[in-house]
Amino acid sequence: MLTALAIILSYLVGSISFSYEIGKQLRKLDIREHGSGNAGATNTLRVMGIGPAIVVLLLDAGKGIGAVFLGFYLSGGSPVIAATSGLAAILGHNWPVYYGFRGGKGVATTIGVLATLVIFPALIAGAVAIGAIIFTRYVSLGSLIFMIGTTLITAIYYNYFEYPFYYVYFLIFITLLSIWRHRLNIERLLSKTESKLGEKAQAKQGEA
Repeated sequence: MLTALAIILSYLVGSISFSYEIGKQLRKLDIREHGSGNAGATNTLRVMGIGPAIVVLLLDAGKGIGAVFLGFYLSGGSPVIAATSGLAAILGHNWPVYYGFRGGKGVATTIGVLATLVIFPALIAGAVAIGAIIFTRYVSLGSLIFMIGTTLITAIYYNYFEYPFYYVYFLIFITLLSIWRHRLNIERLLSKTESKLGEKAQAKQGEA
């Protein structure tokens, strides 16, 4: 019963769209109707500036961290429920029940989940991803590098880091979900039409 409660609560907390709420409070706008149309930190940066974007990034990541710890706590320390609760928070961010199931891509929430579950692979992949963003200014590319990199490092070195192997299946699912959510970004990266960090989005839908 408590394990089901952890998963449900994680989804409900994940469904809170901080970019939407901050947009409404600060600018009286729906973030999904401006910039790239994505409810996330990158679009918040485009539309409202660096301060609100940092707040959104931290709060969205906090949803992922909180969901994992909630899963651990209510399940009596089960890694499976902790991972499932983290996934529920990501799904909530992507398809939030409070906002007509129109959310973001879940990158910041995923960062929070992975940094809690598999901290060392996430740190390594995160450093590479940040370098890629600085060098290319493509946030979507950095996001994909982080997801794929964390999954590969965990799959190869799970014994070294003493992580349960089923985390690998969990990470593969999250990575495939992220790739699907970024499918339009991938098309623009390949055609070299993706908006760079600091530029205005070229299209309303599908940017990072």
